[in-house]
Amino acid sequence: MSYRIIIAKSVQKQIDKLPNSVRDRAIPKLQALSDNPRPAGAVKLKGYENQYRIRVGDYRILYEIDETAIAIKLLQCKHRKDVYKNKE
Repeated sequence: MSYRIIIAKSVQKQIDKLPNSVRDRAIPKLQALSDNPRPAGAVKLKGYENQYRIRVGDYRILYEIDETAIAIKLLQCKHRKDVYKNKE
């Protein structure tokens, strides 16, 4: 079963602003989420029912899994010092 990945325009801008070396490592991890939404190294966020994060160096990718719609919604893709501020 393959999950659909939903990338909001604001998150796409965050991905575009990543340093090239980080972006080159992040994109394959994002694509792999469609086959395995909970890969090794993914951490479930406390206080949220379906939100997870994966690490890419000093950057974090926050996402939410919607099992009913078989979709993954990317929430943020920022440096670790900024990603947990002003979360939805």
